Amino acid sequence: MNYFDLFRVTLPETVLEIAALLVLVGDLGLLRKAAQNVRLAVAASLGVVGCVAALVAVQFEGAQWLSFGKSGDFTLLATGGFVGVAQIGILVLTALTLLLLFDSVFTKHIGEFVAVVLMAAAGGLLIAAAQDLLVIFIGLELLSLGLYILTAFAKNSGKSAEAAIKYYLFGGMSAAFLLFGFSYFYGLTGTTNLQLIQYRMTLAGPSPLLYVAWILVVAGLGFKIAVVPFHLWAPDTYEGAPAPAAAFIASVSKVASFALLITLAANWWLQPSGNLATAGYALDQFLRAWYKTWPALGGTLLVAAAASMVLGNLAALAQTSVRRLLAYSAIAHAGYMLLGLATHPVFAGQGSAVAANADSFFTTLRSMESVLFYVLTYGLTTVGAFGVVAVVERAAGSDRMDAFLGLNKRNPLLAGVLLIFFLSLAGIPPLVGFWAKFNLFAAVLGEHAGAVPFALVCLAVAMSAVSLYYYLQVLKRAYVMPAADLSPIKVHPVVLAVLVVIAAAVVALGIFPTLLGAWIQGF
Repeated sequence: MNYFDLFRVTLPETVLEIAALLVLVGDLGLLRKAAQNVRLAVAASLGVVGCVAALVAVQFEGAQWLSFGKSGDFTLLATGGFVGVAQIGILVLTALTLLLLFDSVFTKHIGEFVAVVLMAAAGGLLIAAAQDLLVIFIGLELLSLGLYILTAFAKNSGKSAEAAIKYYLFGGMSAAFLLFGFSYFYGLTGTTNLQLIQYRMTLAGPSPLLYVAWILVVAGLGFKIAVVPFHLWAPDTYEGAPAPAAAFIASVSKVASFALLITLAANWWLQPSGNLATAGYALDQFLRAWYKTWPALGGTLLVAAAASMVLGNLAALAQTSVRRLLAYSAIAHAGYMLLGLATHPVFAGQGSAVAANADSFFTTLRSMESVLFYVLTYGLTTVGAFGVVAVVERAAGSDRMDAFLGLNKRNPLLAGVLLIFFLSLAGIPPLVGFWAKFNLFAAVLGEHAGAVPFALVCLAVAMSAVSLYYYLQVLKRAYVMPAADLSPIKVHPVVLAVLVVIAAAVVALGIFPTLLGAWIQGF
């Protein structure tokens, strides 16, 4: 490993940091006395250009590994494959979030806001590529610190300050849990490399500290993806943060966090590394020892997934704030996605059969692909939903459900895109949200047959039916219930164009779902 290799593998992150610096120089240096709308347009445009340049850098990278060790066997950072897909998703969602800033009025410090968004996105890219505990923690902190700042950016809003304080306190506690868990893994194995941790823990066998470490790591990462019981920050943060910040938290943070979970799954409990597994140890022996060492990992996630699906959907039924409704919906969706990672054949009583066949490990790729498909399409739809909420909130001064009364008559196009976003989140065909759930549930049932996975999929389908009810409550006000105020709602042309493009993508990917699926498989 040398500095040139490090620069080459971290080129997208470097591009985003340079773009953030240019935004600050342009806004604070060259456009200090310019009109607010000019500063906003320039800063947001520079941010989008930075995201596009980073996208080019991701494509330029291809599949690479930044390795260390005498023979270069141990990966520090990776690109391409699932990592590349997640990084492209993060960059696209970041660019869309920046475009939704047009006509925003929540802050005068627009250059700083865009710069923090870009730096937080760089943290998300680092998380997606990390293959080492220290790199994971650095990326998580870079992303988290940016999110805390973005949440507090509406300085005239008491809710924004309150949400930021709660988010920061919960985030600090989760970081402590995560770092404590990482320290146990390091103490047990003498390494921070994910592949070496798996190899050494498998050969050493299970120990009480292993399970303590795993529970601590689950607690830390559970906060990042807002699953029960680590979800308490989400409703207040989604409600109090500026709408673009809430969209960024709900989309980019989710993609980065689940990309990390996929990395952990690939390294820790889905498949052993071939080189490490056969280094002085027969593969079949390794697989049998591995199953004895790690049987409780997915079980912990199964409980969190089931609790998130139930609590998220049932709590959303009682909400009158659309932002809080989306927050509890996000908790439920995190449960669905976690289900795809947590259900492994060993938890369905098939551990011995799978251990006898090393090829079975690679069939679990379908589950990871379905989770990635889900989180990307969910992030896209959620950005659009928050974009509509932001427009209605500016016009009505509230995000309450009643603020959406008569939306179809006040702005039919805005009501139309809202209809598409909410029905997609509910999983109604032919929108992409339906295929995201279908692919995920099919992967769970097709490759992880057993009573527990089947029961959890049935629970997920039932909770999806519940979610349709509360989404329809908003749409009923937009289309059916009478409204006292029928004055037109004006939308900035750029914002409206972005919302229409997102809605068109949700419809197109629903009609042709194999486009995204084939791209994920072939990247």
